[in-house]
Amino acid sequence: MIRTSAPVEAPATGAWEELVTAALLGTDRRTPPGGTPGQEAPVALMDTAAVQTVRRRAGLRPAPAAERPEPAPPDPRPALPEAAARRLALLLADRPGAAGGGRRGTAPDLMELLPQWLAAANAHGYAAPPEALPALLDAARGRTDLRPAALVLAGPRALWLARLNPDWRFALRAAPGGGTALPGPEDAERIRQLWEEGLFAERVALLASIRERRPAAGRELLAATWATERAEDRLMFLDSLRTGLGPDDEPFLEQALADRSRNVRATAAELLSALPGSALSARMADRAGACVAVDHMRGTPTIVVEAPHQCDASMERDGVVSKAPAGRGERSWWLGQLLEAAPLGAWSARLGGRSPQEILALPVADDWQGELHAAWCRAAVRQRDAQWARALLGAPAAPEAGGPGAVSLAERAKLLGTLGAGERADWVAGFIAAHGLSEAFQLLGVCAVPWAAPLGRAVVDALEIARDAGSYPWSFSGVMGLAERCLDPAEANRLDGLLAVPDEAEDASPGAGGYWAEAFQRLVTTLRLRCAMAEELGGRVG
Repeated sequence: MIRTSAPVEAPATGAWEELVTAALLGTDRRTPPGGTPGQEAPVALMDTAAVQTVRRRAGLRPAPAAERPEPAPPDPRPALPEAAARRLALLLADRPGAAGGGRRGTAPDLMELLPQWLAAANAHGYAAPPEALPALLDAARGRTDLRPAALVLAGPRALWLARLNPDWRFALRAAPGGGTALPGPEDAERIRQLWEEGLFAERVALLASIRERRPAAGRELLAATWATERAEDRLMFLDSLRTGLGPDDEPFLEQALADRSRNVRATAAELLSALPGSALSARMADRAGACVAVDHMRGTPTIVVEAPHQCDASMERDGVVSKAPAGRGERSWWLGQLLEAAPLGAWSARLGGRSPQEILALPVADDWQGELHAAWCRAAVRQRDAQWARALLGAPAAPEAGGPGAVSLAERAKLLGTLGAGERADWVAGFIAAHGLSEAFQLLGVCAVPWAAPLGRAVVDALEIARDAGSYPWSFSGVMGLAERCLDPAEANRLDGLLAVPDEAEDASPGAGGYWAEAFQRLVTTLRLRCAMAEELGGRVG
């Protein structure tokens, strides 16, 4: 209750701050200002605060009206179909962890379907409903992986909103010029102005855009200011040359080999080694060729290796790092760098006209095989050489599916990335058929979505085998989650026979049958939901 029967002494200037301090510290430690003599301190504090609040409100002068913001720009794209707009609202309303811990149940994970829904909507060229923009921006704020597709769907109105809400400022940073469209290739003056005066992120976006459309123009733009750029900026700009990399870039990259920054020199050398016809590739081929030969004097032709004895200045200029990491021998370190930078096409002539498969089948003396094959793996990935990648991968059904040089799942996944989508899917399907799913997760991640029919069947068959064997279902939760997002929705009907709770063997994990039935039910429900999403958008959700 506020008592105002007695007159209250007017607090001095700054009394509000004193009242706040007294309230925070407590009236036992700080006497509040104002109040009637004889009043209890807490009552005096509340009375004075009440009066001061009225004074502050009564004395507030109306501020001039703020300038009305400009209307949001129009979005000329077609609106989402009504059913698809409702679906977007449902996807955005789902929140990670909303169901709490424990079993997931049979309900699809809507947030995991949002990325492919956004990709499909953008492929159709739709605009997001205006009322969905706040939720869409909130979702993109919480998940950086959603931002590119979410901002495309949100369009120019998202940038208009981002200028009004600090929580959405990421949209301005993500868009070059804060919503200003990149100049076209014919607008030389605007290109020059943005390149010379723009923020770093704007300049990177400009260079990448020009490089994609006109590689030579992008390189010339970078060359014009190269000498005045900071080392860290030169590194990022140089990395943009990966797009459209070609022989015409060689002179510029050769000059960058003399850069004062070691990281810039290393990146220039890497780019040059990805050009098999470059002078650097030829130099590396000569160095690597001097280290590797076939010895015909043994009972079986054998590869012999003589690693470099020193790393001279010319090798360092070409990107060879002289100091080896801890625990690594210097000579093997130098050899690996030479081998991965040398063009793979040169080895056939240097090693007796043999094919990659024949070269990899040769024995290697003195325990150099692991080092040699691992370096050729890195070279195949860098040079995007599918022929060598196939040879290094070997047959998917080979023991341990290691191939001659693929000594880890990560290396196999990188080698698969050099193959076409169909061949990649067939290889992984063969791997799963031979070895099951226990090591397949990383390999599945490099396959195109939706999975090709043979790959999808291999995954489903392997899951069924694991279920029938009484395996722990949660051991396959990662693969099951991938299947929900990547399996072709047309496969849903094939899974109906897996929805029942199976009979559990005596040695099976307790309750495993129920978990498997639940997981397959969720998979089928998700696939049918993806099919419905595709129909609502008027196409196919991949």
